[in-house]
This record gives sequence, C-alpha cells and structure tokens, in this order.
Amino acid sequence: MERRDKQNYYLDIAETVLERGTCLRRNYGSIIVKNDEIISTGYTGAPRGRKNCMDLNSCIREKLNVPRGTHYELCRSVHSEANAIISASRRDMIGATLYLVGRDAKTKEYVRDANSCSMCKRLIINSGISYVIIRDSKQEYREISVDSWIEDDDSLRIVKDAGY
Repeated sequence: MERRDKQNYYLDIAETVLERGTCLRRNYGSIIVKNDEIISTGYTGAPRGRKNCMDLNSCIREKLNVPRGTHYELCRSVHSEANAIISASRRDMIGATLYLVGRDAKTKEYVRDANSCSMCKRLIINSGISYVIIRDSKQEYREISVDSWIEDDDSLRIVKDAGY
C-alpha cells in the first residue's frame, strides 16, 4: 500500500471541509496548515446567522447570469479562504500554507483553473500565509507562492483593464 503524499492529504481534508458549503454554484474548502498542524478551516457560506443560498433555494448571481470571477459583492457567501483566515491568529498564519479545493455544486467536478479572488488574495497576503496549494484533480495540484501575488499586483491590471 502506498502512502498518500502530504499535499494531497491536506487537500483531501480541504475537500471534506467544502462539503459544509452552502453555495448553489461552487463550493470551496480551505485549510491553513503550519508545521504539519491544521490551524483553521473554512468553507463557502453565508455570514453567521444569515440565511444561505441552500436555505433560500436561490442564488442571485445565478439568476442574473453573472460570469464566474465577477461581481462577488452580489454573493451572499463568505469565501472559504476568508473564513479560514477569520478563524486563525495572524501569528499562527505567518509562513503557513493554505490548501484550497473547489467543486461545482451541481456536477461535483473540480473547478477548473480555481484560484483565489482578488479580495481573498489581499487577505492571504496580509495574513502572512506563504503558499497556496490548489487542487486541479484528485492527484494534481498547483503550488503558488504568495510573493508572486505581491509582485504581480492584479489590482493594477484590473484598474488598467477598466480604463482608469
């Protein structure tokens, strides 16, 4: 019997976390790990006490046919990365790794080219997390250095693309 490699082991746990998600479009699970210890977990869901999309049986982004990656301000959910960061101490996150898995809520397939949104990238940068590992398939993943998000400032590209 072959032992599961550590990255996929943590991605498997993040995938289990996403099962708690309440989004009708895509659910994500995140875990933050430092020194082989899970610091916190997070999944996609409405803020505490608010009704979620599953309870309402409605998604405003779906109703409006909002393209993936745009107009997150319309969404009821807090992203999994943000929920994991909220649940952890910055002191514990400095130098940590965030593991991220996304699946389509209907097809259960992995989200193709999954990545953190601009706002989550900012949260990850400020939290002190060093790496983000994103699942592409049951065996394959990408490792992203958070420093690359600092060097390639997507917020400048967004402003430029918008014509400002």
